[in-house]
This record gives sequence, structure tokens and C-alpha cells, in this order.
Amino acid sequence: MKLSAIAAAGALLFAGAADAQALDGAAASQVLDSFHAAAARADTAYFDLFAPEGVFIGTDVSERWSVAQFRAYAEPAFKAGKGWIYRARDRHVAVAPCACVAWFDEVLDSRSYGTARGTGVLVAQDGVWKVSQYALTFPIPNDLAHEFTDRIKAYEAAHPTPAGPPTSR
Repeated sequence: MKLSAIAAAGALLFAGAADAQALDGAAASQVLDSFHAAAARADTAYFDLFAPEGVFIGTDVSERWSVAQFRAYAEPAFKAGKGWIYRARDRHVAVAPCACVAWFDEVLDSRSYGTARGTGVLVAQDGVWKVSQYALTFPIPNDLAHEFTDRIKAYEAAHPTPAGPPTSR
């Protein structure tokens, strides 16, 4: 009886260690690779890689979308076979000691936009990483920052947004 209890405890410890190994930075990076590959194929499996409460933050200040909102926006393009292609050039992933959350930043290459940056958070759900938040930005070289931010300020002055809390699409 003692032997089977020790064996059961060992099995639980081993299973926990296996889960922790599966929820490492390499596994998180694989999820991000799958995320970008699904988008490039215009595959709706892309949305399955999000956590149910996930959020996509786009390049426009108005773009903060729940998974359902982002799916509604992107599905027509996906159905037409039009996805978007971003390839990771460089990526950094950190995993919390609990192996329950990871955060990342990545430099992306895009034929449409050139250099982009993705940042976000993954959460462990049912033993796999899910994208909880993904933010896509266009990094601006410091030497060009004033020129571009001046253009953005002029655009926003000409196209005022209603006062109030940020909106979600």
C-alpha cells in the first residue's frame, strides 16, 4: 500500500514536471510561429490560438478587439484566402516561475509594411499556451519620430474622436 502511494505521488510529480517542461519558452515560441503561419494561410485555426478572453491590439489607436470582434473583422478576408504574412526575425520569450504566463516581444518582417513589432502575453490553459494579448506596432526610428508623430498629431486634429473611454471594435 505504501509503495503504491509513493508511486502515485511520483507519477503526479512527474506529470507536473512534464507539464512545466511543455510550458516553457520554446513551446511558447512554437505557438507564436503557429499563430503567424495560420494567419499567412488565412486559416481560421488562428483564432483557436487565442485564449477565450484574448485581445488583439492593432496598429490604429482604435483597434482593441476581443477575439470575437477580431474574428468578425478578419474572417471575410480569410474566407477569400487573404491572410497576412509576418515572419519573426527576432523573438524574446520569458516565462514566469509558475509556468502559467509568458510574455514576449518579437521583431517581424512583412512584405506589406516592412519591419513591425509584436508584443504580448500568453497564458497556460489546459496544458497549452494561448495568446491572451497580442499587440502589433510599427516601430519608428528615433531619427524619424518627430516627423511621424507630428503627422499623427495633425491627422488626429483633423479627425477628432469622440471623448470618452477607449472603444473596442
